Parts: sequence; structure tokens; C-alpha cells
Amino acid sequence: MDPQEWLQQYDEQLKEVAARAEQTEQTLAKVGGEATSGGGEITVRVSASGVTTDLVLRPGVRELEPEQLSRLIMQTTRQAQRDAGAQVVEAMKGLVGEGPALDVVKSKLPEGYAGDGRDEPVVAEMRPDMRPDDEYFDNPPEVIH
Repeated sequence: MDPQEWLQQYDEQLKEVAARAEQTEQTLAKVGGEATSGGGEITVRVSASGVTTDLVLRPGVRELEPEQLSRLIMQTTRQAQRDAGAQVVEAMKGLVGEGPALDVVKSKLPEGYAGDGRDEPVVAEMRPDMRPDDEYFDNPPEVIH
């Protein structure tokens, strides 16, 4: 192969990689995960890196115990992070394809990504304890950490 032809092919390959990188960058700029709790009380939105960008608490959260609320917020946040992770993996596949580079990306996601087989089982929705105060304090709920 003549050097001029080789250089031209190499230049075309570089332009192709640059175009894919630009497209991936634009796609990643739009990535964001979102999840809503099973009862609809909480919605969490996160950026591509998993940082919480929005938290919506609806009136139903007032009925939850503080421990239940915090657990539900964390669970919903993890679901949103996994949603964002799935979008990141899809965007990066277009740039690097399947292989070791994509494996590195996957390993750096804060909560993994949807489709990695690590999805947690669905937890029964936590409902508020509607017992009268006297009964509640005579027999308080068990707190599990």
C-alpha cells in the first residue's frame, strides 16, 4: 500500500472515530435516570454520573415513618441511578463497542446498570402504620437496618 493511500485511510478512520465521539458526547449530555416509587409518593431524577438532580415528594410521604421514607428515597434513587447507568452503557457501546473498554465503564457506574442481572427484587410497598397512638406505642414496629 502506498503511504499516501495509507495516510488517507488513516485520516478517514480518525474522522469516523471523532464523529462517533461527538455523537456519544451529545448523547451522554442528555442522559438522565428517573424512578418513581411503587406507590408514586417519590420521584428521583439523576444525572449521567448518578448525582441526584431532582427529588419530588408527593403528599403520601407524610403518612410514612421517617425510617420508611429514607429507605424509600434511597431505593428509588438507586433505581434512577441504574436507569441512568443503562443509558450510559448504551451510549458507550456506540463508541467503544463490546469489550474491555465497555467493561471499565460498567464497573464505574455507582449502582450498576439495568440489565446487568443485579436488579434487586421488588420490595413490597411500605404502608403507613394507621394504628391508634396507644396501640402503636404499646407494640411499636420492628426497625430493621
